[in-house]
This record gives sequence, C-alpha cells and structure tokens, in this order.
Amino acid sequence: MSTVHACPLSHQLIRISGVDKLAYLHGQITQDINKLSQTNFLWAGHCNAKGKLWSVAKLFAYQDSYYLVASAVEVAQSLTELKKYAVFSKVEIDTDSSKLIGLIGDDLTSTLSALNIQFNEQDNACNFNGGKALKLADNRILLMVNADFSLPDDVIVLENDALWHQHSILAGEPELNEAALGEYVPQMVNLQAIGGISFRKGCYTGQETVARMKYLGKNKRAMYIVSGHSDGELAEPELETQMGENWRRAGKLISQAYNQQSKTLFGLVVLPNDSEPSQLLRAKHAPTVELSILPLPYSLEDE
Repeated sequence: MSTVHACPLSHQLIRISGVDKLAYLHGQITQDINKLSQTNFLWAGHCNAKGKLWSVAKLFAYQDSYYLVASAVEVAQSLTELKKYAVFSKVEIDTDSSKLIGLIGDDLTSTLSALNIQFNEQDNACNFNGGKALKLADNRILLMVNADFSLPDDVIVLENDALWHQHSILAGEPELNEAALGEYVPQMVNLQAIGGISFRKGCYTGQETVARMKYLGKNKRAMYIVSGHSDGELAEPELETQMGENWRRAGKLISQAYNQQSKTLFGLVVLPNDSEPSQLLRAKHAPTVELSILPLPYSLEDE
C-alpha cells in the first residue's frame, strides 16, 4: 500500500465574490476567467502596471465565489492591489480562513475514495463533502476544507509543508518569495509554459508588457530548477555562475525548499534563457553550496 502524507499548507486564500466578480478579476489577471468552471483550476498571474508579477496563483471556483491560492507574501501583496479599485465595482475581496492541506503519495486512490473525492477524466478540480479538491498531478492533491473535515486514519500528517514545497519546485510551479515581488514579467517564471497566460483575452493590468515579451521576442530570461547539498535554506538568495576561473552574478532564488533527510536544497531561480544544463551555480554568500540545474518537466513555449 502506498504511503500518503498530508501537509498543512502555509499558503493562503483570497476570496472574490459579488455580481461583478468575473468582469473585475478578468481585468486584473493574466488568465481568461471564461475558461474557469467548477471542474477545473487555472494558473494565473497578477501583475503591476509595468507587467511585473505581484503573485502567481492557482485560480478556482467554489460555490458562488472565485478563489486565488498562493504563498502568504503573494496573497498579502495581491490583496492590497486588488482592493485598490474594487470600490468601483460590485465585488467583495478578502482573505479566506479555510484550511489548506496538501496530499502527496504515489497512489492516492484509496485516500481519495475514503474522502469521496472523484475527478472526472479530463478534470483537475472537483467539489466534495469536505470542500474543494485540486489535482496538481496524479501524486499531489490540494484540498480546501471546512471545519468538520478529517483525514483517514492511515494518512501520515506532517508538521509542515516542506515536502509539498519540494514537489512543487520539482514540478516547476512558480512561487515568489518577498524579494521577488514586482521583479519579474510572467514569462520570466515560465507562466506561459503552464498555461497561465491568455494572449487572446481583453485588457488586463500589465498586458502591454506581457504581449511585447511574446510578440517581439523581448524576454531573455526563464525560470530553472536547481538542487544541491546544503545545511539548510539559504539566508541570501543570490547565486553565482562559474565563468572560467571566475564567478559572476547569475540570478536570485525566488523559492526554495529543504529536505532534512537528504540534506538537499531545492530552488527556483530566474536565469538567462540560454543557460546550459551543465552550468554550475553556487550561493554567493555561502560558496560551499553548489547547485546543479535540473531538467524542466515542460517546454518553455507559449500556450
């Protein structure tokens, strides 16, 4: 029997409701909300006026509201920005205190059955008695649950979400730490590669920059997965790359996770998009920590 772990997630939720919720949110994010239903979730970016990301979120619908789930720093930033112009629309925007749980396991069949969670073949989201379930991959399910929810007895509950974060990084799912907020255009964190940008929808904040990156070939950077031996997460995110006998600035980690058992650091870093897989990186402020570039699980092409 496959071991199933449950991670209490540190991510947070923004809830958008009201009669103007579709029109309002549609004009704020990179995703076409008309593609959203009760049986799917979509990746979406929220940009400033210059096309730089405030957050990368998973967007889903539940009952009569839309939800955005992202890291705590991304939610705090996006919530502030989304509320700025909400006074001009019939829309309510606030955080939601529902609990978020990540399920991880090679075979989640029995656990999902016990929870009465059933995904149709082409769907990646579904409602169930306990709340909402999002399928990020066959081995990873994100749950938004109500106060009465309980897990099956055979599920191992972890103390934190380090394992979940590690899997997210290895899947190449963008997430921004505080230093990365407002620093990167969506294509620089591969948002187009996971279907998070609609180039056919109407106007939204930052659209001009995002479109220029696509149609004029202006983007010269991309997000890469890196890993290496370390004694913990890096306090400073700057990485260097080796050029002959010298080292020069390469980029900054925008997200990192640490596996205590294997003493391995996993991270996401934005580098020049012609970076070679064989390129060696190291932490600028901890030069004994060397990181290798891992293969991306998707193509860096537009939708």
